[in-house]
Amino acid sequence: MTQDLFASGGLDLLDIPDAEIYYAPRVDFGAAPDFVLKQLIEQIPWRSEVINLWGKEYQQPRLAAWFGDAGARYTYSGLSLEPLPWTDLLSTLRSRVEALSEASFNSVLLNYYRDHRDSMGMHSDDEPELGRNPTIASLSFGEQRTFVLKHKFKKDLKSVQLTLESGSLLLMKGATQHHWKHGINKLARPCGPRVNLTFRQILVSTGAT
Repeated sequence: MTQDLFASGGLDLLDIPDAEIYYAPRVDFGAAPDFVLKQLIEQIPWRSEVINLWGKEYQQPRLAAWFGDAGARYTYSGLSLEPLPWTDLLSTLRSRVEALSEASFNSVLLNYYRDHRDSMGMHSDDEPELGRNPTIASLSFGEQRTFVLKHKFKKDLKSVQLTLESGSLLLMKGATQHHWKHGINKLARPCGPRVNLTFRQILVSTGAT
């Protein structure tokens, strides 16, 4: 994989220590971001999930959905998600993301931030079924929200804040998940809806011995 190939897709490597993160503020999906947002909000069977953190149950402050190939089960925070089959729209988005990122994905987690009160707590995508150095491709449609990164170990490093634009692609690779946590904070001011899609490659067990 070369920097030239990434540059041709508009993906720029960000200057963040102990991380390999690329960002493109706008990717051509063949339709306007607002149109894609509307389709996602209307077509996806959104669910309100209850997660378990530190022995306590909490309602997730957003709606979510999990799609993927058969067997691409995903477990995090006490949730075990069985994938829904790919829709035509999600398959189209996956194909474009795979071409830009030069990676393969068999699943996608969708999060629907309905307004300024919805958020995502600080975390790393480091579940065992993602493998040691997962590639995570993140698409954003709708309201701009700030993506916050905090180093797990180097407390002297300032947090990184990146505004994720509608129609943007963020790509996290290599050892990023080992060193950094990321999240989306609530806002004090009202804002419109946002849908985020994080494409992943789940290590599916064949059951062979």
